[in-house]
Amino acid sequence: MTNTLDSQLEHIRRAARVKVMIFDVDGVLTDGSLTYNADGEATKTFFVLDGLGIQLLRRTGVRTAIISARNSPIVVRRAADLGIDHVFQGQHDKRLAFASLLQETGVAAEECGYIGDDVIDLPLLSRVGFAVAVPSGHPEVQHRVHYVTKNPGGRGAVREVCDLVMRAQGTYDQALAPYFG
Repeated sequence: MTNTLDSQLEHIRRAARVKVMIFDVDGVLTDGSLTYNADGEATKTFFVLDGLGIQLLRRTGVRTAIISARNSPIVVRRAADLGIDHVFQGQHDKRLAFASLLQETGVAAEECGYIGDDVIDLPLLSRVGFAVAVPSGHPEVQHRVHYVTKNPGGRGAVREVCDLVMRAQGTYDQALAPYFG
């Protein structure tokens, strides 16, 4: 992936078409670390700027989804807090969840964006119109996406993508207007 003007214009064009933005969890919405408590349950840490980015993106009319290979009640709670529209967990073959999402939303694969970090995400990254990876993502993933975020997973990558989509769609200023008082 090169950082030429043509590639910059291409990922902006792709982001402008996004109607559904899909997020992986571990390594994207989190930094990929898993901490186990005394009961053996994994805990996750989410970044608040990412959360507000998702909420702002939703307010502009872009629907949101999570597709994750792992199951976690923490993810269900975070998705509910943010109003994420669709949550699919325990999806080792993410193509099945993606097919269900397309059917539920009525959008085409080319109208979806997906941000992932590992090879399990490649089947979706190769199908969506706007494929994104985080900088700590597997090299095979980074070489096959339209955009690699500057911010790491769990530390602003999601917010960066949400802002990019809103800017590409011309809704960024409208989304932030309520905060400029």
